[in-house]
Amino acid sequence: MLARFLSSFSTPSTPSSSTHKFSTSMAEETVEHAESIITKWDPNSSSIARVTSLFHGNRDEAEDFLTSVRDLRRAMHTLVSEHPASDMLVLSQKLMQMAMARLQKEFYQILAATRDKLDPESISLRSSDGSRNLEDENELGSEEELKTAGDSISDVERVMAVAMLDLKSIADCMIGSGYSNECVKIYKLIRKSVVDEGLHLLGIEKFRPSQIHKMNREALEHMIKNWINAVKIAVKTLFNGEKALCDHVFSASQTIKESCFSEISKGAINLFKFPVLVAKCKKLPERIFPLMELYEALSDLQPEVEFIFNSESTSDINLQVVSSLHGLGESIHAVLSDFASTIQNDSSKTLILGGGIHPLTPKVMNYISSLADYSRILSDIFSDSPPPRNTALPEDYFESPTSDSSLTPAVSVHLAWLILVLLCKIDRKAKVYKDMSLSYLFLANNLQIVLDKVCTTRLIVLLGEDWVFKLAQKVIQYASTYETMAWGKVFSSLPDINSPPLSPEEAKECFQRFNAAFEEAYKKQASWVVPDMKLRDELKVSIAKELLPAYREFYDTHRMALKMENNFEMFVRFTPDDLENYISALFHGTALSGIAPPPPPR
Repeated sequence: MLARFLSSFSTPSTPSSSTHKFSTSMAEETVEHAESIITKWDPNSSSIARVTSLFHGNRDEAEDFLTSVRDLRRAMHTLVSEHPASDMLVLSQKLMQMAMARLQKEFYQILAATRDKLDPESISLRSSDGSRNLEDENELGSEEELKTAGDSISDVERVMAVAMLDLKSIADCMIGSGYSNECVKIYKLIRKSVVDEGLHLLGIEKFRPSQIHKMNREALEHMIKNWINAVKIAVKTLFNGEKALCDHVFSASQTIKESCFSEISKGAINLFKFPVLVAKCKKLPERIFPLMELYEALSDLQPEVEFIFNSESTSDINLQVVSSLHGLGESIHAVLSDFASTIQNDSSKTLILGGGIHPLTPKVMNYISSLADYSRILSDIFSDSPPPRNTALPEDYFESPTSDSSLTPAVSVHLAWLILVLLCKIDRKAKVYKDMSLSYLFLANNLQIVLDKVCTTRLIVLLGEDWVFKLAQKVIQYASTYETMAWGKVFSSLPDINSPPLSPEEAKECFQRFNAAFEEAYKKQASWVVPDMKLRDELKVSIAKELLPAYREFYDTHRMALKMENNFEMFVRFTPDDLENYISALFHGTALSGIAPPPPPR
């Protein structure tokens, strides 16, 4: 016991436990005075002291007890130096043991009695308030100040504040007297149970990989949502509060408070391992999104985790967070790589009737636009990743959102690349159409879907206006090529505006050529579709603008001259209004079918 006492003088202590020596007579008087106070509270006596709490009763007497212990410690130092064989030193040692046993009991009783009141949430709120720094010894105020605080604090807050004052006072005294192990053992026992219970109530347990893999989809999705909520509470409230309490109670020793908090917070390692187990699970549909939600939650909490677990003894917690983020990032990379491969390897050769929208296009664009909502997370994940390589993709397609890809955010480059993979696949699928004009209509339709999705989601912010403009130009190019190939023969069947006047016979032949060309083009396109209303209207306007004025001029010029001809209706089959109606009915997949018989005579 004496060796423990001597070693305590190298332990950091409060100013009130200074090692200033007494004279021998003063030391003996101090021991006698301490004996009268300490023996009264001997926990092994048969008196009422065995069942009475020193700190719960007369508060002044509790302070006298602590003062007498500190004075006894200084007296022992004097006696050890000057009269190491004296009976008074033996008594002092006995009294110190008795006092430490009393304080050990009081420490346990306070922790046990206030177990629910010293909740991490209240403590974390106090520690996060700049005006209430638990590291400041004056922050909690004196006991007298707490008594006179009146209604400014609640009864629970008052109980908590008094308990924290008492715990710190007892810990300082026991550590200064060389009894830190007894004090820490009790603290770890009770506060670790508080943390473990808190984690259990939050639904946090130690999962094995086999458990995760056996879960059905609904159970796993529910568990992920629960974990995201739980980890925020655990970090911001549970561990933050326990760290603040531990730092306050054991402020006398940096080593002790670090060791103590490390033991109490061991359950955190299982908390932060969960995302890695989920990252290895293949059961989730659209599993990249729960992975990114896990990444986002963990990434947002990482600065707080680093602040709370800031010692060498808790470094494994920080390492686990880093490892989990790395594992999630790798899984997200792998999912996106698989996604791109799925697009590239899509082997369906189903002919989309009417050159409409291939199912792959909206499916992929919905996925990519959803990815854009996680751009902050993806930026973090892609920050150290090289941009995708242009492997077997057409040069005219492969462009970054800006001309200098080194200045473009990595997430923009990756999302643009995924869209590029889709565009190239759509380009190859267009080749299944035997009619080239339908092939270009198919391309225009599908690129318009891509364009609309980009312009109505966060993708437009990430890809930029220049990228959107270039894609819009592609749509215009394909639509124009479709028009030229599908209607070129019809347009060319009419005489040029600068052509020399036609004879009636020549006009008749020209009408017949036009009728044949229009009927062929129209019947072929009767089932063709343009789902996008804006593109559909633009195509109709463009066709009508090219066709109607030329035909109206030709019709008005020769109609009267041919009116008296036999079988007039056979070679003048369409009026300009007829053509306008036919064009208006295009691209719905159910165009007018009344072309075969001639219109009624006029």
